[in-house]
Amino acid sequence: MLNLIISVVPILLLIWMMTKRNALPSHIALPTTAAFIGLLQLFYFGSDFTLLGANIIAGTLSAITPISIITGAILLNRTIALSGAEDVIRQWLETISRNQVAQLMIIGWAFAFMIEGASGFGTPAAIAAPILVGLGFNPLKVAMLALVMNSVPVSFGAVGTPTWFGFGNLGLTEAELLITGRNSALMHAIAAFFIPVIALRFVVSWQQIRRNILFIQLSVLACTIPYFLLAQWNYEFPALIGGAIGMAGSILLARSNIGLETQNESNLNKIKHVSRSQIIKAMSPTLILISILIVTRIQQLGIKSMLNDATPLFNFQLGAFGDLSISQALIIKLTNILGTDTAWAYKTLYVPALIPFLLVVLISIPVLSLSKPMVKQVFSETASRIKMPLIALIGALIMVKLMMMGGDNSPIMTTGRAFSELTGANWQYFASFLGALGAFFSGSATVSNLTFGGIQQTIAHTVDLPQTTILALQSVGGAMGNMVCINNIIAVSTILGIANKEGYIIKRTVIPMMLYGAIVAVVSAFI
Repeated sequence: MLNLIISVVPILLLIWMMTKRNALPSHIALPTTAAFIGLLQLFYFGSDFTLLGANIIAGTLSAITPISIITGAILLNRTIALSGAEDVIRQWLETISRNQVAQLMIIGWAFAFMIEGASGFGTPAAIAAPILVGLGFNPLKVAMLALVMNSVPVSFGAVGTPTWFGFGNLGLTEAELLITGRNSALMHAIAAFFIPVIALRFVVSWQQIRRNILFIQLSVLACTIPYFLLAQWNYEFPALIGGAIGMAGSILLARSNIGLETQNESNLNKIKHVSRSQIIKAMSPTLILISILIVTRIQQLGIKSMLNDATPLFNFQLGAFGDLSISQALIIKLTNILGTDTAWAYKTLYVPALIPFLLVVLISIPVLSLSKPMVKQVFSETASRIKMPLIALIGALIMVKLMMMGGDNSPIMTTGRAFSELTGANWQYFASFLGALGAFFSGSATVSNLTFGGIQQTIAHTVDLPQTTILALQSVGGAMGNMVCINNIIAVSTILGIANKEGYIIKRTVIPMMLYGAIVAVVSAFI
């Protein structure tokens, strides 16, 4: 019992620090929590000092992945904004519909749905949220909408990575993995009737939602019907193809004004129409980005395997610090850190930072005719935005590493087991929240599945519940945990230029996350 209390205290401390009246910013709260856990590991759990140091090094280096993605996303965002392309996109979207709900559903829901299917890694919010802010929506409200909206497609994000890779070490047959994906898709599809509506409420009034509810639900179904149908035979493409079909359908519905309240004609006459060539030019960075993401994420095309080629190219002995290797695909690995089995790796060409973000920025500079002063401004504005988030992310990732130290007796595993022992045969009503806890800490549904998939499988066998249902709940939990995930909140806040609002955001996005868990718990009882 004492182990459980000690394991939970850092979580409660972090939540308190970030949500109290005078909340601490994440770049203070997260490193403080990490330091506290480090002391607990040393003086309560009796962890080896060298192993602790190795995990701190690995956690610090792990921040390179999210910060490089954030940096790339900000670079692209500033390139589009300073070139004037953002204004053209805004004008084009207004020609589709001036209706705020339609704009939020097309970009915040369907477009982000498709991007999640192609890439994951927080890319949807990085691309969709700035477009919505460019349309005149409040950045803080957009951040919360983006976090909540980007939940339904996540189990099949990055061409199904949370499913096929997240559960890849559990010894599941192909049929069991497919059933798990089907169950996940069903739970997400049912929750999708409610979650986008709640997300919209962060930005618009209930009156606007009610007057446009038919369009909202048709836009939801335009994504979730193909998403669910594809999941019956495939766990890689439901989100990608479902989002593409959904975006096309949502644009068609908006153009035809189906399910939308009638707009004031005098306002419509004020819309500045843009030519097709202007639209193509302004959208070219986004179109190139999506094309690169799709080409590099579909296994069958062969480029994905090239970008993940781990064949060693160079090896360096760094003495007691560890062994450094660089592969043919420029995967940088540091193994045997401080003589322990702790390791770190960075997939230079596969993490969506250099490719596609920086690559697209370099292509866009001549395409969008950016001057040298503009280019300089793009890079200087990006650099100024990432300083505090870097500290916060280092704190978050060290915290995650230290919470996972100790194997089966680690604080994170102790907390997970306590949940299961408390609920017994009723575990299915709580299983998704364990997945959400994993995403809250790790910043990834895939890592949540890797971390808790085994314990979820063991619980299912112990209390005689269908493992495919419990694993589906784990997968959905990891997806809904994106709403409160510290890494994602820092990322979208940084991209939108929001400072010190992480606690405020968590307090509000935790409500739809809890509702999500309740909905999928009910659905699981009928599977």
